[in-house]
Parts: sequence; structure tokens; C-alpha cells
Amino acid sequence: MTRLSAGAVAAALGLLLLLPAAPVGAGEAEPACPNPPALLSLHPALIYVGAKLAKHDRLTILAMGSSSTEGIGASSPAATYPSRLEAELRKRFPDTDIRVINRGKGGEDAPDEVVRLERDVVADDPDLVIWQIGTNAALRRLDPAVQRDTLRRGIALIKESGADVVLMDLQYAPRVLASPASAAMEKLIAEVAERNRVGLFRRFEIMRHWLSDTPAEAARAISADGLHMTDRSYACLASGLADAIAQNWRQYQTEGSPAARLARVLGTVDSGPDDGP
Repeated sequence: MTRLSAGAVAAALGLLLLLPAAPVGAGEAEPACPNPPALLSLHPALIYVGAKLAKHDRLTILAMGSSSTEGIGASSPAATYPSRLEAELRKRFPDTDIRVINRGKGGEDAPDEVVRLERDVVADDPDLVIWQIGTNAALRRLDPAVQRDTLRRGIALIKESGADVVLMDLQYAPRVLASPASAAMEKLIAEVAERNRVGLFRRFEIMRHWLSDTPAEAARAISADGLHMTDRSYACLASGLADAIAQNWRQYQTEGSPAARLARVLGTVDSGPDDGP
């Protein structure tokens, strides 16, 4: 299949957004979500998640972020990505009690979320924190150095609490593509994730893959505001995350002793130089 350029996909998105977006309703087929396994890698292995799955102990996931975690654009709380992620994970791990807590708050950015993490990580005692970040920072063109340092602090706080970390980057949407800061923010998040050895869910690339492979789905994937997701794209996002966690679980099972994995992760929180992520 011939790939469309980013500009062509953005133009298609803009045109298709003039059409009404359709929710995933009762009796409607679930959307096709082409999620290439290579884009679902959450390396390194999620050690706390893996330990809970191995023992079939209760697994608690904290979804932290802004409007696309809260679920702006979804038709109901049940259609948000955290709610759907819980359902998808229970399908994949039926012998484990899984709870996904939605701590999304529209309009916030990483500095606000670190303040909430200090409270909610303790209160919710999660095994995994999925931290959706970067979109508001790109749209507002916030200082990359502040964002980098804030991400480091948040990652350190989560690790010290005894939880795994997965960063989720920007959504692929017209208003994001129009921001001159979006590419730099994508790069910053990827580099911070790599240097701090935490998972990265590459939402931007995954959504670009969905929409370049099936551009007719754009009208169903992005709200009329050109930014927020819809029931269909939240469903695909949850399915992709659940697949990524299942794929990571298989990785966990092949990476040696739990003690060795824990020592590696706890020893790799970056305090890094000030001139880069």
C-alpha cells in the first residue's frame, strides 16, 4: 500500500473533519485498528506489572494526563480510553483482577500533573502509571527545558513509589500537526523515555499509521475541533495499549530473574545533563 505524506494525511484529516464523527454504538462493529507490533514495544519489561500478572494478583493502573485521558470527545465515561483499556486487559488476562483509574484533567500540562502525581500515586498505589503528556506543551510552545526537567521529576517520583512508567506522546491531529513545536516535543519525550529506561507508547506514530493506511477513518478518529479523539479512536488506543502490555508481558517472561530486572530499573533514573533530555 502506498503511504501518504504527513501533509497529505493532514489535508485529508481537515476535509474529513467536516463530516460528522460516529461513535462506536451498540451493535456497531468495532473499528479496525492496524497496530504494527513494532510500534507497540514498551521496552524495557514492566517489572511490577509482570510480577502481578505472574501471580494473578490485583493489577492497578493509574492513567494520568490531560483531556485525552479524561476523555474529551468521548460519548460517555465508558468510552474513554482508561475505561476501555480496563475492559481490553480483562479480556487478555481473565485470571487477573485489573483496575484502571482515570486521573485525566483537561487543559493540564506536565508541571500540574507532577503535583497531582505526588498525591495520587500514594493514594492509588498503582503498579503502572501511564502518563499522557506533551500535546498541551506543544500547542502552547512551552519551554522544552522545563518540560524535560518536569518529566524527569515525575518519572523519579513514580519509580520511587514502586510502579512502572509508560509515557504516552501526542495525538496525531490537525491542530497538533499545525504546531511548530510538535516535532521537538515528540523527540524530547522519546529521548527522556529512553534515557530513563521507561516505556513509551508512541501514540503519534500509531495514529499516523491508522490514518495513512485508512484515511477514510479520519472522520471517525478526530473530533470536529481538530484536536480531540472520539469513541472510535479511544477504542483503538485502548486496544493498542492492551496489546502493548500483553506483548511486554511476553518480554517480561524471557528477561531473567525478577530481582535482576528490579535492580536494573531502580538503578536507572536519569538526573542527566541540563543541555538535553
